[in-house]
Amino acid sequence: MDIRSVMQALPHRFPMLLIDRVVTMELKKSIHAVKAVSINEPFFQGHFPERPIMPGVLLVEAMAQAAAVLAIESLGLAGSGKLVYFMAIDGAKFRSPVEPGCLVDFHVEITKDRGSVCKFAGKAMVEGKLAAEAEFTAMIADAPA
Repeated sequence: MDIRSVMQALPHRFPMLLIDRVVTMELKKSIHAVKAVSINEPFFQGHFPERPIMPGVLLVEAMAQAAAVLAIESLGLAGSGKLVYFMAIDGAKFRSPVEPGCLVDFHVEITKDRGSVCKFAGKAMVEGKLAAEAEFTAMIADAPA
């Protein structure tokens, strides 16, 4: 999926759209998405100007966005207006910094599927090295009125 297809599946837009493309996806199982991290990212202005590092919470958010694409596509809900909401984040660990110029690979798999609620396990990798990991639960629901 290119960026246009990602944007059809997700409501996120700049500066909160944190995945650039989907490399592979096995519906109802797993997804591999990527983000090219640029020095022009707005968060680098304050985190940290002298040593820019992508905030760990945004790595978890990017994993969740990849999971949302997987869930929306698996259920055929692209363009439906349905949203995917975080319910829980567990075991988040940050192993190495993500800096400008990195290509981050997000690997996310569904570990439990209960219809509108799913559990996921995600990893953020840079050049084959683990940068971050987390397990999280999300719910698919209608957008607020």
